[in-house]
Amino acid sequence: SELLLFELQHTYLPAVLRHCPILFGHPNKCNAIVDWTYNLGVGRLQSSTLKRKINAQEWDESGRQLTLWNRGGGKILQGLVKRRAAELQIFSN
Repeated sequence: SELLLFELQHTYLPAVLRHCPILFGHPNKCNAIVDWTYNLGVGRLQSSTLKRKINAQEWDESGRQLTLWNRGGGKILQGLVKRRAAELQIFSN
């Protein structure tokens, strides 16, 4: 768990704030996007519509974008549906 915390603080959080600086003032939204980025990778955030919607402060659309990332191998996976729903709940609070 210490290694995970280190990775989150030194890799994923800085990357999220670099690509979505507006999240600096929104800790719950930032936490949700750090989780998303940990799961999907910094490259996916960098080139995503999610990033553009966050930076435009289009919060409702940003939340909708979160839920779209629920596929693995071309199929909707229930584990990813649940994970995205949890991230959306954190993002929306």
